[in-house]
Amino acid sequence: MFNLGNVSVPSSSAEGEKRQVKVLILGSGPAGLSAALYAARAELEPVVLTGMELGGQAGLTHTIENYPGFPDGVGGPELGELFQKQAERFGAKVEFDSAVSVDLSSRPFKVTTENGEYLAETLIIGTGARPNHLEIPGEYEFTGKGVSYCATCDGWFFKDKKVVVVGGGDSALEEGLFLTRFASSVTVIHRRDSLRAGKVLQSRAFNNPKVNFIWDTVVTEAAGNGKLEHLKLKNVVTGAESTFEADGLFVFIGHTPNTQMFEGQLEMRDGGYIVSNHLMETNVAGVFVAGEVADNHFRQVVTSAGMGAAAAIQGTHFLEKVAAAE
Repeated sequence: MFNLGNVSVPSSSAEGEKRQVKVLILGSGPAGLSAALYAARAELEPVVLTGMELGGQAGLTHTIENYPGFPDGVGGPELGELFQKQAERFGAKVEFDSAVSVDLSSRPFKVTTENGEYLAETLIIGTGARPNHLEIPGEYEFTGKGVSYCATCDGWFFKDKKVVVVGGGDSALEEGLFLTRFASSVTVIHRRDSLRAGKVLQSRAFNNPKVNFIWDTVVTEAAGNGKLEHLKLKNVVTGAESTFEADGLFVFIGHTPNTQMFEGQLEMRDGGYIVSNHLMETNVAGVFVAGEVADNHFRQVVTSAGMGAAAAIQGTHFLEKVAAAE
């Protein structure tokens, strides 16, 4: 049994029971699993709630080429698995469960999940972000029938097909280049006349014979009969409208942080990103944050992992101070 104040609960739980932990980590992406590694090495027996996607957004990326230590690149799912194995080696527990609500009004923090409830002495939030949608007619109707947000997941279904990628950042070009393995052509549609992606990715895309570009243009509608067949486009400079035949539409226009359950409890800035200081501390003592749930600038696997490590280190210091004061 663990004891915290007047609360005494079992150290393990069946469905519906309360479980008390020293460190609870929400999210199993690079931020969450790096935090788990550092907390586990501090012998804090952290518990990681995976959320809906083990490995986070990085786990959906076919190849990650800019994570140190992998000169030939590494698959996103493989990197996530390595993160998990290393954290578990030191005693972290990874639970396939999702938080549905939190109460940060007092410690221990109460986190209700799909399967039960946790009482956490410290909380590290690494819930990441979800893909933005175009919010156009037909988008939801044809999701899974031509519209996708993950080339790694769905690329195989578009062998010898014409696909469109919307976006101009690293993710758009990375996933677009991956799609050239299957599709007969990949057309990148971008609302501006230049890309935000890194120069190496731009060079690869411009030199790939399967990749074409349509500039200064947005997709205004997805249409078809039972499946996606064509897109309606609009040039944002001239206002000219056109129709473009396509079998697939892949959308990579940024992300929205998964912070809805923390609204009204944690300080947030525009866009819903959680505010933290350089020590990964939020405005609630004992609650720390890491990764894209707080970072809308760098958004890299390596920076998310670093933030996770920092959050766990500060969480350890926090618990040490609490113990010393008791």
